[in-house]
Amino acid sequence: MASNSCKSKILSNVLSCLNYKTGKFIIAESKRIGTLYRVIQLSIIGYLVGYVFLSKKSYQAKEESIQSAVITKLKGVAVTNTAESGRMVWEPVDYVIPPQGDAVFFIVTNFIETPNQKLGNCAESPDVPDGHCKGDKDCAMGESVKTGHGFRTGRCLRDNGKSSGTCEIYSWLCHDMTKSNENVLEAENFTIFIKNFIRFPKFSFSKANVQDTADKYHLKKCHYDELLEPYCPIFSLGDIVYRTGHSFQDMVLRGGSIGILIKWKCDLDRDHSECKPRYNFTRIDINASRESTGFNFRHARYYKNESGEVYRTQFKVYGIRINIMVHGKAGKFCIIPTVINIGSGLACIGGGTWLCDWILLYLMKKREFYKDWKFENVKKYEDTKQIPEEQQLTDQSPEV
Repeated sequence: MASNSCKSKILSNVLSCLNYKTGKFIIAESKRIGTLYRVIQLSIIGYLVGYVFLSKKSYQAKEESIQSAVITKLKGVAVTNTAESGRMVWEPVDYVIPPQGDAVFFIVTNFIETPNQKLGNCAESPDVPDGHCKGDKDCAMGESVKTGHGFRTGRCLRDNGKSSGTCEIYSWLCHDMTKSNENVLEAENFTIFIKNFIRFPKFSFSKANVQDTADKYHLKKCHYDELLEPYCPIFSLGDIVYRTGHSFQDMVLRGGSIGILIKWKCDLDRDHSECKPRYNFTRIDINASRESTGFNFRHARYYKNESGEVYRTQFKVYGIRINIMVHGKAGKFCIIPTVINIGSGLACIGGGTWLCDWILLYLMKKREFYKDWKFENVKKYEDTKQIPEEQQLTDQSPEV
């Protein structure tokens, strides 16, 4: 008997897997549960419409892999008058490095000139630790001085019988080491023309930050303004520095680095004229304490005298390094993300139904009463019998 009972139970469990479960709708006259359910529904619909579709525009296909090209051109002149070079006019070919109009370039605003440097032998600077010596053996011929200015000649030079000195080197810095004072260029009114071409390949959409116009003199007299002249990308150097929130005079003297970010945010479902560039200016050479060591480097101009001897003039230049970066995002209506987001919203509404059911069946005082109406097993009836009609919950359901 026990064996038969066990077999029957196993068979019953196996056959129960073939049962079909279907939903049963009951009306629970609970104002609290009904209000909660409607609040959840409206919240989800509000989130879907207000945030997902209107704010994030999730009904659009997106592209952020922007293709971009930047061309720059500088204009403006400055005059300096030094004892070494006399009166000199500085044009863009003199103060823009490199001069070919790249997205990264340097503008000279201040310089120190050291003229008439020739190759020769002299003592290494005492400020260079690797150049110190006590004898000639410390100055191996042909070896360079680390962080120094030339190559050792094999001699240790000591003054007035001192026990230590510095190595003799072969270097440019051995003749006429006099330096001029700092020479500042009046660079505040230099203008920078930034031409930017972009393309979103996914949508085959291209645009430039310069608008076509019949007035051929427009770019010669306009100046950038976010509201009045958004398609006139001409900026003065002083305006760029001021937009970073830093002092122009400080950057002129010590130098610095500025990043210009061009942002394109294009909704291609609207008119293409609304796809406008936005410019952001940031000083990027500052540390955590908002201090900067400035920006400078050295370069030289070489000459040859009548006897064929080569000499040079060295310039230590300070200035502003400009780095132009381009970011962009474009969107256009697409049925696939639209359907996906609508489906996700409907699924969230289904989650609200589950929450209300759980509260109704497990937290309410009359939860056992609701369970009896919620879950019902429909047994097999004979063909001649009918399934009893379902009684409405509203006939017996008490207020919760």
